[in-house]
Amino acid sequence: MLPSVLAPLAALPPSAASLTEACGPADRAGIICVTVYQVTDNAALARLADMVLARPAKIAFILLLAFVISRLVRRTIRRFTSSMRDGKVQRRLSSLRAPRALATSEELPTLRRTQRAETLGALLKSIASFVIWVTAGLMALGTLGINLAPLIAGAGIVGVAVGFGAQNLVRDFLSGIFMLLEDQYGVGDVIDVGEATGTVEGVGLRTTRVRDVDGILWHVPNGEIRRVGNKSQGWSRALLDIEVAYSNDIPTAMRVIKQAADELWHDDEAFSPLILEEPEVWGVEELGPNGVRVRLVVKTRPLEQWKVARELRARIKAAFDREGVKLPVAAQTVVLQSPEELPATGDGEHDELAAPADGGGEPRRPPTRGSGARGGRGSKR
Repeated sequence: MLPSVLAPLAALPPSAASLTEACGPADRAGIICVTVYQVTDNAALARLADMVLARPAKIAFILLLAFVISRLVRRTIRRFTSSMRDGKVQRRLSSLRAPRALATSEELPTLRRTQRAETLGALLKSIASFVIWVTAGLMALGTLGINLAPLIAGAGIVGVAVGFGAQNLVRDFLSGIFMLLEDQYGVGDVIDVGEATGTVEGVGLRTTRVRDVDGILWHVPNGEIRRVGNKSQGWSRALLDIEVAYSNDIPTAMRVIKQAADELWHDDEAFSPLILEEPEVWGVEELGPNGVRVRLVVKTRPLEQWKVARELRARIKAAFDREGVKLPVAAQTVVLQSPEELPATGDGEHDELAAPADGGGEPRRPPTRGSGARGGRGSKR
């Protein structure tokens, strides 16, 4: 192989070739090639020195520089993800948001911050390494004199083909990246993504794992999520519609409800830390068929609204019993018919039922044929 490489070099006249013929244009001539040519005045020896010493040195320098840059970038990304895991980035971003929304917001859970930081860190490291080493490889190939235009064109065609063939996969990855960057949800949140509603157990670049109340684990592709409702980010709200009978005094019922909620907020050591603001009775929400619905709202810590609501229902029921506030009773209408009002069927059934059993006395009453709206007079044809 060495003779085939040196053959074109030996064809050059040792002393007749100019510097341009030996080392190429002045703006691209290597220092080693120029130095050897000036010392020896031999074009073949200068070109051989450039090939053996200069080009490998350039490639080694390019690779070393790429390695150093890669290490620095990865170290920077690692520090960034560590600050995300510690909550520093979250606090800085929180200072840019509405102060009222953050006044009572607790920090993201450690597990959620850790997974989000690790996912973003792995993504950024992969992208940085790919860009750095691909650029270094192209520069090394250019140093060897290889024409890069066909390679770049071929890579572009392959990229277009892959993009068309894996559109759903690319869409899932892009959606996952933006979900992580925007912090739409994380591990431990309760979300509603349409088909699945439950607790987030894992967030990846391609899919999100959600476990519903029945214990079913849903794997939802990120590209299929058109909208997401986060029920546990920042703060939550326990909403109760308490129905009382029409015979009650509405202001009294509202006072009893407010008193029970305030006692839970102030006096209970287990539930007081879970309630962020004073409970509010918004008033009459609806006039139902059986009673009046009064709405109570309580602002709570994330994922604690259901626990607080269950305790409030028990305490409000006890307060109603103590203060004499009545709960509504479902009203039912039953319509009874006499034998004369029943429709005639022509088979003598009603006559037989209405006739006395022994030929005398009161006739037996027939059994009721219906109740409610279907058994009334409106049922006659």
